Amino acid sequence: MRLVLVHPRIPQNAGAAARLAAATGASLALVRPLGFRVDERAVRRSGMDYWPMTDTRVVDSLDEALADLEGTAWFFSKRARRSYLDARYSSGDALVFGSETEGLPADLMASQPEERLLRIPMLNPQARSLNLAASCAIALYEALRQTGALDTPPPRSF
Repeated sequence: MRLVLVHPRIPQNAGAAARLAAATGASLALVRPLGFRVDERAVRRSGMDYWPMTDTRVVDSLDEALADLEGTAWFFSKRARRSYLDARYSSGDALVFGSETEGLPADLMASQPEERLLRIPMLNPQARSLNLAASCAIALYEALRQTGALDTPPPRSF
């Protein structure tokens, strides 16, 4: 499973996504331009000591982030009509999210089949959006649940 953040702006979200990737075995692609430097203290601190455990790439384009993808690319947006719960995920899929302030670019959304555009429903219509890292976690854990990845026993390292 792969998380793709397109033009993320807030370093703490990238760090939280890296920590999520480390905890789940997902890979992480950050698509430039970024609103921060990857070596910034805020990014390192929010990812804690998990950065070495992640397969993280910083790339110049979405095409590069998805170049070797074995499954489907799913695009998450509050403007999508289809719920993320209605998608059927496979282990080689990518979950693609836009920036915290603008989401995915409109031209990118328009170029994708509508069935691959997903939203995470919000119950309060006055809420503008969910946090980017929280959205990644919600979507990734549903995808992992569907693929059976969560059925393995927990590690005995505690």
